Amino acid sequence: MHAASAEIYARMLRNLLTWLDKAEGHAQARSFDSAAFLNTKLSPDMLTFGKQVAIASEVARLAVARLGAVELPAAQGSDESFEGLRVRVRDAIGFVEGVSPQQLAGSAERPLVVPQRQGDPLHFTGQTFLQQWSLPNFFFHVTTAYALLRQAGVELGKADFLGAMA
Repeated sequence: MHAASAEIYARMLRNLLTWLDKAEGHAQARSFDSAAFLNTKLSPDMLTFGKQVAIASEVARLAVARLGAVELPAAQGSDESFEGLRVRVRDAIGFVEGVSPQQLAGSAERPLVVPQRQGDPLHFTGQTFLQQWSLPNFFFHVTTAYALLRQAGVELGKADFLGAMA
C-alpha cells in the first residue's frame, strides 16, 4: 500500500514543484508576474490553479494519514503565491514520505469512512479508497494544474508530467 500511495504522491508532487519553477521562469522570460497564473481556470465553474495545487497536496496528505491511521498536522503554506504553493507541496511531500511502509501495512483491508459535505459518508476498504477515491481525485487536480499551465503557454511536456525515470 505504501508503494501504491505515498511513493506515487511524493513523486508527482516533486514533479509539480518542477512545473512551478517552469511557470515562474516562463513569466520572468516574458516580463510578467507569475501570480497571474494563480487565478487561472479552465472553466468559470472550476477552481483556480492555486486551489488545484493546494487540493492535490491535501488529497495526498489525507490519503496517507487515513491509510496509516496517523494524525494529520495542519498544512503549511498557502495558495496565494508561488512560494506559498511550494511550501504547501513540500509540506505534503514531507508528510507522505514520513509515513513508513510499516504504518500502512494491513491498510488495504482496513475500513475507512470519508465524510462528505452533503449526503452520507462514503465507506471503503483502504484499497478501494485508494483506487476509487484518493488516486483519481489526486490525479484530477494534478492534471488540471498541469493543463492550466500548458494552456497559459508554459513549456511543459509529457516528460515533465511523468518526471525522471528511475
